[in-house]
Amino acid sequence: MTTRDPQAPQLARLAGLIADETRAACLLALLDGRAWTAGELARHAGVAASTLSEHLGKLVAGGLLAEERQGRHRYVRLADARVAQLVEDLAAQVGPGTDRRPRNLRESSAGSAMARGRTCYDHLAGRLGIAVTDALTSRGLLRQDTGFALTDAGLGWFDSAGIRLERTGRRPLARACLDWTERRPHLAGVAGAALCRHALEVGWCVRIGSERAVKVTPSGERALGELLGVDAGALR
Repeated sequence: MTTRDPQAPQLARLAGLIADETRAACLLALLDGRAWTAGELARHAGVAASTLSEHLGKLVAGGLLAEERQGRHRYVRLADARVAQLVEDLAAQVGPGTDRRPRNLRESSAGSAMARGRTCYDHLAGRLGIAVTDALTSRGLLRQDTGFALTDAGLGWFDSAGIRLERTGRRPLARACLDWTERRPHLAGVAGAALCRHALEVGWCVRIGSERAVKVTPSGERALGELLGVDAGALR
């Protein structure tokens, strides 16, 4: 007689939390790193507010979401970067929804924008994220041969670019995150988050639409070209 692994019940409960289309839609939407109201998520998922509230309660109780209230509004966000990594890794296993065609031009355009560039919780993803990751690697600033790691030159590059790296927490400085549209790893971790935050703050990138899509601005094209040698064509 074998002894059941004590983690099996917890794993089953976690899988059950995610194994619902409405809850999965909420988790994917929250990969933009922002807090959403329950009403916004209900409209996004296409369900009634009362139905969505029940789903959110389960996700909060299960530790996947954190919530806060401001007045009569209830805001939720992903609990932490580990939850974001879990959701993104699972999404990478099923791909970018190629099992059906876009229903209209707007849906097709939104899908193209997400594939071109988006945020994955707090770092850059899509072709934009891959282009930046490849540029860092080709210039010897990032190593991928033994897992993702910034080189000494890479640390110097972040300093010279004015991008501060917070190294006091337990989060890894650099981590590979499998991109679900490109099927290749892009830069995550402290360095990925700092680079994304800087790109948005100084206007290299701007958010478009109501989801995670971002686009590179003309000043961003110039900066990424000058600092990393990224070809502007790879960003469009």
